[in-house]
Amino acid sequence: MRVQLRYNYRLYPTPGQQQLLAQAFGCARVVFNDGLRARQQARENGDTYVSDGDLSKQVITNAKTTPERAWLGEVSSVVLQQALADLNVAYRTFFASISGKRRGRKVAPPRFRSRKDSRQAIRFTKNARFAVLVNGRLRLPKNGDVPVRWSRQLPAEPSSVTVIKDAGGRYFASFVVQTTDEPLPATVSEVGIDLGLTHFAVLSDGTKVTAPKFLRRAARKLRRLQQDLSRKQRGSQNRKKAVVKVARAHARVADTRRDWQHKLSTAIIRDNQAVYVEDLCVVGLGRTRLAKSVHDAGWAAFTAMLEYKAAQYGRTYAKVDRFFPSTRMCSDCGRINEKMALDVRSWTCPCGSTHDRDVNAAINIKAAGRADFNDRGVQVRPAPVPAQRDEAVIHPSVAANSARSVEGISVL
Repeated sequence: MRVQLRYNYRLYPTPGQQQLLAQAFGCARVVFNDGLRARQQARENGDTYVSDGDLSKQVITNAKTTPERAWLGEVSSVVLQQALADLNVAYRTFFASISGKRRGRKVAPPRFRSRKDSRQAIRFTKNARFAVLVNGRLRLPKNGDVPVRWSRQLPAEPSSVTVIKDAGGRYFASFVVQTTDEPLPATVSEVGIDLGLTHFAVLSDGTKVTAPKFLRRAARKLRRLQQDLSRKQRGSQNRKKAVVKVARAHARVADTRRDWQHKLSTAIIRDNQAVYVEDLCVVGLGRTRLAKSVHDAGWAAFTAMLEYKAAQYGRTYAKVDRFFPSTRMCSDCGRINEKMALDVRSWTCPCGSTHDRDVNAAINIKAAGRADFNDRGVQVRPAPVPAQRDEAVIHPSVAANSARSVEGISVL
């Protein structure tokens, strides 16, 4: 089975290339907004929905011939077409959401993009003829050869590359690559995982992974930088510099957390043939008094890593229903007891068994996951997983910082 992965690398464009990229970001943003405005006006006038082809002719082909949009011809046409493709996908997702064809929360209609957005991006496909040169540079149409810091080799020829500028002023190249399965040697071990806050993960074999709490550890520095930002006059150059400092501090926290989660998820997938995780409602937990700790843990990103790595390495991955009483059920006799407060870390069942709260939950999650597959009568492999943003990234500087930031914290 083929798996689609995304590999990110740091770019270091020259000042001239930064200006060209800023121009491309602006043109893509204008085309997106023009297309959105054209469809909104058609709806207000009672006209039919503007098709993708007509919209492309209106906001790109015909617009280039006008004095107001003549500068659209100075950037690659693929960038403009991909901006419209993003708009079309946003509309289809919105229509599928309101019609009930898309599961999950309702999706809002597309919104206008702003030059003040913290993230700017453009995408080049094979039609743009971008190329990775022998000297290691990335050749982008009408932008020249951009230096890249390669942390690893690409496993295959990329189908597209997205150039991203984040809030901290850093540039990245995100390659989408189609890879085949890389099955690991089979093992008999299976594991259930109970995710938490005191311990990030508790495995059914009794292993407890301490929560690093990267955001909490960086809170003092973030507070100081935010205070410095609040003292700067709005619109001043010093305020812009302070904004970048805050953004880079937050990016360092996110990169360190992501690097740590990659290492942990890879170790779990490598050592176990099947992995079962409880399907937590992260959105709901993010509205409680534990919101800061929940977002600091990053459960959703971690489970997404487990899912696509299981598909890549030939492992089984499954989620147990979120309403399954894994904590209250005795793993020995199966009795479901009354609800218990969060401060109760161990309890005794009427059958006489004493349980650690989290280990008992992990054992029940493992049993429930195995029972689900036994009902089906076959071990089911996960479906193809789409490329996750920032999933397959390892930056040397981040790896070094990660090792320092989690020093003294047990991982496994």
